[in-house]
Amino acid sequence: MNRRNFIQSIVGGTAAAALGTPLFRAFAGPEIASDEYFIFIHAQGAWDITVGLDPRNERVGLIEPGSTNTIDIAPLKKWVSRTTPLDGSTAASGYSFELVTPPSGPLTFGPAIGDLLRHYARLTVVNGIAMNTVSHQDGTAFSATGRHLAGTKTSGPSIDTMMANSFGLGQLLPAVSINYPSSFIGQGLDRRAVPLTISGVGTLAASLKRSALYESLGARDGVTALLSQEALDLANMSANPDVMTGMHLQYEGLRRMNRENLVDLFTDTYLRSKYTNFAYSTMSASVNAAFALESLTRNAARCISFAYGSFDTHFTNYRQQPLLQQNLFDLLAIMLDYLDVIPHPTRPSAKLADHTHILVVSDFCRTPNINAALGRDHYPNNSALIISPKFRGNTRFGASDPEQLLSLPAKTFSDGLRPVTPADVLATFVSAMKADPRKYLRDGEVITEILR
Repeated sequence: MNRRNFIQSIVGGTAAAALGTPLFRAFAGPEIASDEYFIFIHAQGAWDITVGLDPRNERVGLIEPGSTNTIDIAPLKKWVSRTTPLDGSTAASGYSFELVTPPSGPLTFGPAIGDLLRHYARLTVVNGIAMNTVSHQDGTAFSATGRHLAGTKTSGPSIDTMMANSFGLGQLLPAVSINYPSSFIGQGLDRRAVPLTISGVGTLAASLKRSALYESLGARDGVTALLSQEALDLANMSANPDVMTGMHLQYEGLRRMNRENLVDLFTDTYLRSKYTNFAYSTMSASVNAAFALESLTRNAARCISFAYGSFDTHFTNYRQQPLLQQNLFDLLAIMLDYLDVIPHPTRPSAKLADHTHILVVSDFCRTPNINAALGRDHYPNNSALIISPKFRGNTRFGASDPEQLLSLPAKTFSDGLRPVTPADVLATFVSAMKADPRKYLRDGEVITEILR
């Protein structure tokens, strides 16, 4: 019996006609012992670190603070007005904000920190990250891969691919990327680590619902089993088997998804009804965050990444940035609250928070000076936020110049005294998980000072 006759005998001609190229990638493979999960968030568009992770309120140099005249302070939970200028001037009213300082430790924040402040003891902040670019595309790639673009092309794997390749090959979904700058480039990477890239959670739900065209789970399983074996046979006969091997892995992933009935995992209404603490009306990525939590709860995915924003505030910076960042940091606070109480799916005595690692970065930061449109433009400095039980909490590393906001030398690395780079941040994150950074990164050194 040939392929088409077999399909028709199982599901009928109508369903067979609907069968086509898989609409998503889901790779299955041998189990790899790992209990760790990863969440990566890209603050898209370049955030203003002066109101968040590397705060400024000094009227010195080019730094011009936000004031009660230029910031909509009403929705800011941590705004505390400073009633006198810091430089002794007699400027008009609305002098800026007081820095937000936790009860202990070296951390300071701007008023955008919001509810994340109550989790300060587990926050690791890296400031003064030298970006050496003010291009959104290049900065985005540099933050995620530790390498600049080669022309217009990404030249290395992104952090979600690194972690999926090291720890997620046995997962149903090694890595899911929702508008995150994922990249699968490099020698020695397993095809199963290719991130499943979707534009939104509902996209995959719609794809999975197509399986209802088939008469039964047994029928759907029979079809995908046939297609998987056919792809594998073709790969074994091919001089260049990668493509057909990839198809085989996709079909095997499809079989597992159908068997485990994961449609509700990708359904907006289900996620909203289960994770009710998110502010879905004001936090645009709340569904993505809920999806991440549910994926980890079910042990369906190893790495979840998504973009948040846009923070590209060339106009009326202070009317947008503080609230945008507060929404992001509030979202993180809610995620941590859930991670603290959700049991780990494979460790009965542990919670998800004990084995979940979060990294938040952006393209770069924004200029210290205000432009003619009351906005801030592109600037080659950056900050990163890490929340992980493998990193020292209540810790700050690196710094920027108090007047010019440029990256300052942070320590003496093997190549000399210099600022932190994105490659250093990524190398440290990879090393913390007991993986070899040299497998994925050409540059970067481990920052031991922030590791436990």
